[in-house]
Amino acid sequence: MPVVDEDGAPFWEYAARGELRVQACAAPACGETRFPPRPCCPRCGSFESRWRKMSGRGRIWSFVVPHPPLLPAYAEQAPYNAVLVELMEAPHIRQAGNVVAGPDAPLNSVDPARLRIGAPVRAVFCPVAPGVSLVRWLLER
Repeated sequence: MPVVDEDGAPFWEYAARGELRVQACAAPACGETRFPPRPCCPRCGSFESRWRKMSGRGRIWSFVVPHPPLLPAYAEQAPYNAVLVELMEAPHIRQAGNVVAGPDAPLNSVDPARLRIGAPVRAVFCPVAPGVSLVRWLLER
């Protein structure tokens, strides 16, 4: 389960509603997007921020297929993937997740041989607890 802190709480609230949003500087001359969320803008130092809606589209920037020994909770799902996705509207932002066959599909639902650096993906949301959804990724065709 994610650990929700004050800076990241809005991210998880939007994800629970099926929206992918990232923090952006609200200073008029800046607007820099940032992830993970933090109190001030790394570009201009402003403490003003807002949450910008993303399309949920991106590309696989990197991926791994974990090999044993694995954490016990994940061992029976191997082989599965862990990806970094570069967001289309904010290519300097990369979000970690998994490529799956559908929002509620298991982590091993996509053959790792299908993954390629640069492959287009789109976000889907998997509810894991009341009010908490994880961002996962589907391969675009």
